[in-house]
Amino acid sequence: MGDKIAIIDLGTNTFHLLLAHRSQGQYKTIHQEKVPVKIGLGGINNNIITEAAISRSIEAMRNFKLILSVHKIDKVYAFGTSALRNAINGKEVVALIETETGISIDIISGDEEANYIYQGVRTAVNMTEPSLIVDIGGGSVEFIIGNNDTIFWKQSFEIGAQRLLELFQKHDPILVSEIEDIRSFLKFSLPSLAAAIEKYKPKVLVGSSGTFDTLSEIHCIRNGQEYLPTASETPLSLKSFHEIKSELIAKNRVERLQIRGMIEMRVDMIVVACCLIDYLLDSYKDFQSLRVSSYSLKEGVLATLSK
Repeated sequence: MGDKIAIIDLGTNTFHLLLAHRSQGQYKTIHQEKVPVKIGLGGINNNIITEAAISRSIEAMRNFKLILSVHKIDKVYAFGTSALRNAINGKEVVALIETETGISIDIISGDEEANYIYQGVRTAVNMTEPSLIVDIGGGSVEFIIGNNDTIFWKQSFEIGAQRLLELFQKHDPILVSEIEDIRSFLKFSLPSLAAAIEKYKPKVLVGSSGTFDTLSEIHCIRNGQEYLPTASETPLSLKSFHEIKSELIAKNRVERLQIRGMIEMRVDMIVVACCLIDYLLDSYKDFQSLRVSSYSLKEGVLATLSK
């Protein structure tokens, strides 16, 4: 294995790039960036990646390839997740990207994705008691109940924010009836999560990256706290989440973009993502705190390679 590696997470909404250098037996991050490719846009619920999304994917991966060349990367680990594993043309898209860039992509299962997320989160957050880890992607949502030492239960569900957005949110601001439809859908889709929560009784909800990063930044700005995007864990309270959520669901896109801490790559999906978080907190009343891990799949891969 070379001294410098790249990890690429080809997510349904965002492509992430992480570069790391091996130092004293451990990998240290030297560069990160993310691109809102939105590979699932317009086709996610028909299990197809559109021609426009394929073009955006190739452009993003070509740019990543240039960065790899500049940094003289020795080994690349690239992972496709929900959109690619479910699309009928997913393997075709992966083959096309490899032809165009030379980067080979491994399409991983939801179970593998959940495991990597856990490995990343436990590197970032000290979980002394059973905690529910929630990673809201564009295509899938991974739920993991675990602590610092072990996973008690995990499952990936194809109910990500892009899917929810295209299925349910037809108005902006979102209608109360649309929120109720999302809640009914989640209740129908997540009986195994309900059973696992009843069994293991997690008191802490740990949000993994994505939407949670943005909620944390908004929280920090409003409460005079320092927000450090490079920190492994960032602040967010249950009270603050409910306040921010109430504001987000009442605003349209233009108004949401004016909220300090909001970024454009999150502005569309954050409403339905908040509906999902709110459903969890409302359905399972025993959560006593909300924590945010800046680490997710790519850091989990890095942690696995460091062992």
